[in-house]
Amino acid sequence: MPQRTIIITGASDGIGAAAARSLARSGERIVVVGRSPEKTAAVGAELGVDYFVCDFAELAQVRDLAASLRKRYPRIDVLVNNAGGIMRGHELTADGHEKTFQINHLAPFLLTTELLDILTASRATIINTSSAANGFGRLDLTDLNSERSYSTNRAYGTAKLANILFTAELQNRYGKDGIAAAAFHPGVVATNFAAESTSWFRHAYKTVLNRFLLSAEQGADTLVWLATSTPGRDWVPGAFYVKRVLAKANKQAYDAELARDFWDRSLELVSAGEPVDASELDNA
Repeated sequence: MPQRTIIITGASDGIGAAAARSLARSGERIVVVGRSPEKTAAVGAELGVDYFVCDFAELAQVRDLAASLRKRYPRIDVLVNNAGGIMRGHELTADGHEKTFQINHLAPFLLTTELLDILTASRATIINTSSAANGFGRLDLTDLNSERSYSTNRAYGTAKLANILFTAELQNRYGKDGIAAAAFHPGVVATNFAAESTSWFRHAYKTVLNRFLLSAEQGADTLVWLATSTPGRDWVPGAFYVKRVLAKANKQAYDAELARDFWDRSLELVSAGEPVDASELDNA
C-alpha cells in the first residue's frame, strides 16, 4: 500500500502527538502541526517528519499554514483537525472572534476549506476532534461570540458541538466528491488540556482523579482507527464516534438546516478578514 500523507494539528502534545507516533510507526507520512515552536519541533525531530508551527488564535497564520501545505503536499490523504482547548474567560482574538470559538471551530474550518480542492482530489478522510462536552453546548447563530451570555464550559461545549455540525455538513456537501468526514470524542485524557483555563475541568487533571484518566495513547485510539480503517465499511461518514462506536450527540447536531446555515455563516466569518487581491481591485 502506498505511503499516505496525514496532517495532524494539535500534534505537539497529548492525543495529537500520540496519534502521530502511532501512525508514523505504521509507515504513514506524518505532518505535525502545533502551536508551541519548541514542542512541535521536538515531536517532528523525534519522528523524523515535517512540522509546521501555527497559532489558531490568528487566522492569518492559518491561511499561511494552508498555503505552505498546498505547496508542499499535492496529495493529502487524511487531515486531522485536533487543535483546540478551553480558554480562561471571554476574550476576543485579533480577528474579532471569541477565542474558544475561533480556535476550536473557525480555524480548522478555514484550514479545511482552504485545502478542499486537494482534499477532494485525494478523496481524503477528515477527522475532527470533538468532545462529549458538546452535550451542554448551545449554538446560537446570532451570538457566536457569546456576547449576551458566556461561561467557559458552555463556550467549549458549543465549540465542540460546532465540530460535529461542521463534520455533518462537510459530508453533506462534499461526500459525493470522495470526502469522508467524522467527529469523535477521545475520552477524558490525562494531558495538559484545560490547564490554563478557568474551567472546573482543570481540577481533574491536577488531583487524584488523574489516575483514573485515559493515557494519551488510549485517547488517540479512535482517531487512529478512523484514520486507518475504511469509511463506508468500518464507519459511517458524517457521524460522531466514541470508543469506535457511533454515539449520540447534542440534539442540535442533527439539525440539517442549522448545519447548512452554520457553514454559510462560518464562511462569512473567515472570509471577512481575508486579504484582498490587488488585481481584483484593479479590475473592479
